[in-house]
Amino acid sequence: MVKRSTLDPLEEARARVRLRYVKAKAVHPGPATLGKAAMRLTRKKLPKSIATIGKLKLDWENIVGEQLNRLCRPEKLGAARGGRQLTLKVIPAAAGLVQHQSEMIRQRVSVVAGGDITAIKLIQGPLPGSKTLPDRGAAPVPITNEQREALLAGAQQIDDMKLRAAIVALGEAVLTARPK
Repeated sequence: MVKRSTLDPLEEARARVRLRYVKAKAVHPGPATLGKAAMRLTRKKLPKSIATIGKLKLDWENIVGEQLNRLCRPEKLGAARGGRQLTLKVIPAAAGLVQHQSEMIRQRVSVVAGGDITAIKLIQGPLPGSKTLPDRGAAPVPITNEQREALLAGAQQIDDMKLRAAIVALGEAVLTARPK
């Protein structure tokens, strides 16, 4: 059984010609990136109280206390077996202390994160935003004329000119250094 078109043959021919040159557009083009598609799918499934790394960084001192805040900072919150894994950046000298207190940190972060932090990973290195090097730009203390004369008088007994100049330079460096 052959069905005939309800259009007249001329109109049908024109429609076929138009379809050859006009491409159809998708009804829903889909997400622009894979990340947007993943967020769209998981947005409804995730609990509303889930903690993000940003929330942890903002409230880190209240979560672990002032002492541990000086020693470690949260870096990443990722997936782990049976829950999530918190990665902490730790000062190398304090890694043992933080490792010893990692269970207490895990429990406190789990309370904030909704109870699903199952592991803590420590990465040693300098903390972001902390000053580890001394300030080299500090101006030296000026040396007085009396101190300079005392240095030159004390170095007059040295016969070697190069050694005398080195001793005077060392004395000036010691006297102009900032006290710590």
